Amino acid sequence: MKKLDLPIVYSCSGCSSAAQTANTIAIKMDRESVAEMSCIAGVGGDVKSLVRTAKSGREIIAIDGCRLSCSKKSLARHDVGVKHHYVLSDFDVPKKKGEDPDPVLTLNAYNEILVDMKVNVDALS
Repeated sequence: MKKLDLPIVYSCSGCSSAAQTANTIAIKMDRESVAEMSCIAGVGGDVKSLVRTAKSGREIIAIDGCRLSCSKKSLARHDVGVKHHYVLSDFDVPKKKGEDPDPVLTLNAYNEILVDMKVNVDALS
């Protein structure tokens, strides 16, 4: 599948373990060609080329570490609708300052997101 056929994934990338879990999941989606990751900071910072990418009409996935939903709100500032929105606290991923993401929780949340999106996990192996 060509990159332009893939959905675009945006993630929170704040300072908590939950935020970094969201970022890790988005990177994994990009590397496994489930989605193409783009820069939420650029959208929030009104970088024209990144806002244009967000508004391209492609399916949008937003992954947030907590209920603040910074990724989704950054996209909404530019009237970009989100098809799939995931808040990692819904996947029992705790928000802890000064700690790295838990690899087991990260993988579990990633797999649950793929199931929700109906991605063929076996095809990724």
